[in-house]
Parts: sequence; C-alpha cells; structure tokens
Amino acid sequence: MVKLRVTWRKSAIGYAPNQRRTIRALGLRRLGQVVEHSDSPAMRGMIQTVRHLVEVEEVGE
Repeated sequence: MVKLRVTWRKSAIGYAPNQRRTIRALGLRRLGQVVEHSDSPAMRGMIQTVRHLVEVEEVGE
C-alpha cells in the first residue's frame, strides 16, 4: 500500500480559513512537521487544497 508523506513548508497565515483548517485536519501542528497518511482520493483532495503550503512524496510500505 502506498503512503503519502506530507511536510508542512509554508505558513498558513494570511490564507483562507478553509486552508488553515485543512492543514490542521492533515494532522500538521507546526512548520516542518512531517505526517504520513494512506493514499486515498479524500487525502489527495485535501493535499490539493493546500498544495502551495506543503510538500508531498509517495512512500512505499
């Protein structure tokens, strides 16, 4: 199963509230933090919403 490694790279200050909520929903609390999630259409949609704030890489498990 493929996992997605999401790293928060840019602050969400000054961006729309829904983007700040999406960062929080991804489990990110502070800049530079890395989380891993299972690859799913819902997760891809969340990442697409904040693609300018995060880095994403696929990790095989």
